[in-house]
Amino acid sequence: MGHRLDIARTMAGKQAKGIFMTDHNLPPAPDGDYAESGVPSFDYVRDQIESRFTTALGSTELAGEQPEAAEFEEKFTAREQAGRDKLEEIRRSLNKD
Repeated sequence: MGHRLDIARTMAGKQAKGIFMTDHNLPPAPDGDYAESGVPSFDYVRDQIESRFTTALGSTELAGEQPEAAEFEEKFTAREQAGRDKLEEIRRSLNKD
């Protein structure tokens, strides 16, 4: 990913200076998952999305299995309930007037 970003920055800088890239001076496209024009294939994009999704899903599962996560969830639930109770108390006090 970094290589493509560097190429994009270089091309943007040259275009800003009035030097436009043409087919004969474009950097070569990476092998495999890219077309000649440098566009990634559908399979490559799908694989990247699936990889990121499964990594995020796995991280979430791992985080939920740790004791700290359970303690945090209990504290969060207690705080939410305390907030709802306080809000109900305020509403009751406003209705008394």
